[in-house]
Parts: sequence; C-alpha cells; structure tokens
Amino acid sequence: MTAHIVYIGLGSNLNDPLTQLKDAISYLSAHPSIESFECSRLYSSKPVGPQDQPDYINAVARFSSTLPPIELLDLLQSVEQNHHRVRERHWGPRTLDLDILLIDRETISHPRLNVPHPFMLERGFVIQPLSDLAPELLLSNGKSVEEHVKQLDTSDLVSIEKE
Repeated sequence: MTAHIVYIGLGSNLNDPLTQLKDAISYLSAHPSIESFECSRLYSSKPVGPQDQPDYINAVARFSSTLPPIELLDLLQSVEQNHHRVRERHWGPRTLDLDILLIDRETISHPRLNVPHPFMLERGFVIQPLSDLAPELLLSNGKSVEEHVKQLDTSDLVSIEKE
C-alpha cells in the first residue's frame, strides 16, 4: 500500500484543552497506522462562530499513513469520541476536534469527508501552524502556505509551549 502524506488540524477548548491536545498527539504519534508524526507549535485563538465559549488551543500535525481516507476519518473520529466529543451546536465548544486538512494533493468529495478542508484557507489558526510544518507547501489556490498566512489576520493567535 502507498503511504499518503496527511495534514490534520487539532483543536480543543473544553476540559483542559492543553491536556486534550497532548493526549491526542501522543496517541496518534504512537498509532501503528501512522508514521513520521510531526506537530506544529500549539496556539491559543479566539473561537470561530459563537463567542460565548472559551478560547481554543490549536495545532496542525503531519504524518504518513497507508489508511484509506475514510478509514483515517474513522480513526480520528474514534479518538474524538474517546475524548468525549459531543456535537451540540455548529462551531460550538468541544473537547477535541480533529479535521483532515490535506491528503497528498488529493481532492476528495464524499458525504463524510471533503479534502482539502473547505475552510482551511480562511482560518489563521490552521494556516499559521501549517506554516510551522510546511511553509513552502502549495495550496489549492496556487499560493504557498507562507504566502497565504500573510493574507490572514493572525493577530489573535498566541503561540504556547507544547511541553
């Protein structure tokens, strides 16, 4: 099987978000279907959508995996469930959010999965940590991550320590 290069977004704003992310990072980096796991710095950011919720901690991870995209999505959603993810409202607070951002240079349109992630180019809390890992990566708009991060307002992002 061919290994795919995968980028995922990680976020949390409930139940000790820093611990939620560290636990997810630790689990994913040790998973037998995931190799060469790397994670960006962690960032604190204001929520997208309803503002009556705590700030988020976000990161982006890159790894290789031979899992087909839907099986990878199933794995990430099982990790979310293990962290007691509850989907009460759109863009509402969550213990853990794991989103597939990119898989190689594939475009996937499936009822359960759209790749590239449809909102990633609009979100500083995705593009800035993605820039930590792959500033030269070309995005679907033809610009590099580094070029794109300059177009977004990232003034609310605060880098925090991973450890």
